[in-house]
Amino acid sequence: MKESTGLVEIRLTINGAKRRLQVPPETTLLELIRDHLGLTGTKEGCGQGQCGTCTVLLEGRPVNSCLVLAAQADGQQVTTIEGLIRKGQLDAVQSAFIDEGAVQCGFCTPGLILTARALLDENPDPSEEQIREAISGHLCRCTGYAAIVRAIRRAASETSAGKENPSS
Repeated sequence: MKESTGLVEIRLTINGAKRRLQVPPETTLLELIRDHLGLTGTKEGCGQGQCGTCTVLLEGRPVNSCLVLAAQADGQQVTTIEGLIRKGQLDAVQSAFIDEGAVQCGFCTPGLILTARALLDENPDPSEEQIREAISGHLCRCTGYAAIVRAIRRAASETSAGKENPSS
């Protein structure tokens, strides 16, 4: 990270693409993703890290991008919802969310999907309790969470049944 003319230079990998940007030091990772890179799948909900809507994966771990300064992501890998699609194929979690009707209005969906992907990468066969714990930082006003939990269980069973995980 290098600072010049009041801007901070950041080098990071977003969805597999290496990027070098100069942004004001107070720029959040959310602002970098949406405003500087035009990746609008990441949403801003509360802006205080309480709703999970802005969740992205930073080095494979879910983070609230509204609470992370862009400079803190310097040298790291970031995955947004756009980065889960591989070779034109949806990730198993994305497909399961569609199949189980866990996408209602869709505002919270990208953050939930990324959190689920991180959970399944760490634990390919989570219990319902582990799923509920993993998504506990997400607020969804539409689905009531039952469809979301079913979708994550479905993605886990499809992945463990030998279907290829496009996010790998």
